[in-house]
Amino acid sequence: MSSRPTRGERKQRAAAVSVWSNLSLTVLKLAAAIVTRSVSILSEALHSGLDLVAALMAFLAIRKAREPADADHQFGHGKFESMSGLAESLLILVAVVVILWASMGRLISGETELVQTELGIGVMAISAVVNIFVSRMLFRVARDTDSIALEADAWHLRTDVWTSAGVFVGLAAITIATRFGFREAHHLDPVIAIAVGVAIARAALEITRRSWNQLVDRALPASEMERIENLLSDHYPQFAGYHHLRTRQAGSQRYVDVHLVVAGDLPVAEAHALCDHLESDVRRLIPGAEVMIHVEPKRRDE
Repeated sequence: MSSRPTRGERKQRAAAVSVWSNLSLTVLKLAAAIVTRSVSILSEALHSGLDLVAALMAFLAIRKAREPADADHQFGHGKFESMSGLAESLLILVAVVVILWASMGRLISGETELVQTELGIGVMAISAVVNIFVSRMLFRVARDTDSIALEADAWHLRTDVWTSAGVFVGLAAITIATRFGFREAHHLDPVIAIAVGVAIARAALEITRRSWNQLVDRALPASEMERIENLLSDHYPQFAGYHHLRTRQAGSQRYVDVHLVVAGDLPVAEAHALCDHLESDVRRLIPGAEVMIHVEPKRRDE
């Protein structure tokens, strides 16, 4: 009987699927862009190429983050995922600049004539369908394992779905308009490419914000902080108080640190048992959290 895969194994498998799908789509789109001479398809090929680089980065970051703590990284390697998410978002912004530059160049030069647009339409349809399924899988695993690297990768593919669909509609409109003699419709191609660039830039900025927050040790979201505080309040009759509640996140790893005030005459064994109980409750509340509780005796003047 095979054992259930661990969180780390699930993340690594999902990242591997993303690598292979992005590699296939990048080659397919690049070939279509060369044949059709479409800058919007070329922008999609570049988009998928950067998705491939991002997927490789996520794969390597997740594998590194799975390594246990060592002498040089005593709190583990979780921030490698955060660094990957930040680097991936910056790569998307680079792609946006290239897409906008190429599109504006086409509009200025007037070189927008396309050929065999039916091929481009078919490739965009394939890309959208493939990325719908792969991005859903990545979002599901990212949610279950709390992986910022996989979430960033999933958003890459989700934006690829939107942009592929946009290019699909645009090419279809150009094809129909051309058959009715409206040759000016070819100018729509670089306009679509510009819209693609704007769409993926928005997703990149959001991932940049979240990754940066993890790298600078921002506290956990307010909703999670409230759950921890409610848990401590529920156990309040068992101790005299608490203070210095601190939290941070590194990739899928979360850290909770709190000072617990107990009665001065409480036996050490009972204080230790209380801490073990609270740590277990916090881990059930926030799976995978590393919890550190500092016990302090209640002063006589309190």
